[in-house]
Amino acid sequence: MPNRFRSLQSDQVVETAVRLERRITERFPEANLRHVASELVTMAREATDRAHRIGKPNVPLRLLQWLLIGCCLGLVGWVVRQIRISDDVLKLDQFVQTVDSSLATMVFIGAAVAFVTSWELRLKRRKALIAIHELRSMAHIVDMHQLTKDPERLLQGGPATPSSPRRTMSPFELGRYLDYCSELLSMISKTAAIYVQEFPDSVALDAVNEITSLTNGLSRSIWQKIMLLDRIQTDEAKDTPVGPTTPPTSQPTTTSTPS
Repeated sequence: MPNRFRSLQSDQVVETAVRLERRITERFPEANLRHVASELVTMAREATDRAHRIGKPNVPLRLLQWLLIGCCLGLVGWVVRQIRISDDVLKLDQFVQTVDSSLATMVFIGAAVAFVTSWELRLKRRKALIAIHELRSMAHIVDMHQLTKDPERLLQGGPATPSSPRRTMSPFELGRYLDYCSELLSMISKTAAIYVQEFPDSVALDAVNEITSLTNGLSRSIWQKIMLLDRIQTDEAKDTPVGPTTPPTSQPTTTSTPS
């Protein structure tokens, strides 16, 4: 059996994002939230290609790395061959200076080799962090769209000010809008996870975990609004009579005559 349930399928993430964008467009064709969903679809499709490029080995860069490492090792060999042991070197003070300079040279060459070998990793990490930062910004954009969707206005009412946001949604539409925002946050988290599936870098993993924590926190605040909205609708349903009440009709009474 293929291990399709052991790894995140990027094509399924894109398909889910497309379906969510279509649902939002059908329900709220005039809302700006559908443009956010459309942009998220584009970012999910880009994540598939970008994550694949990040996970692939950079062959030209690796050849350059091995060339530089070879040059450093060749330099070390040349320096070793140029060393001539004399009687002065065997003296204590000269021996200490020789060892100290040799160690300093080795440390410098080792640092250069470490810098060259981590070149590809740092380049891939930078690309992944840039993409994850875009998704973090998208999460805050979704939160801005649900910020003024407050169900307490349905319960408390009150006069509006000239700067008050327009509230034209019914309780059902408001619930669907908040639910779509929560789904968008979840899709942002899944899109971010695509980048570290083929590139399990510790720094990138921490950035994705921060995205997950951010979207979960924002989603919890949205679900608090949804629960409040459900309570308002439940209270209204209790106060609404089920149907018209009609007075009972009187039945004619019959008297039986003894036979």
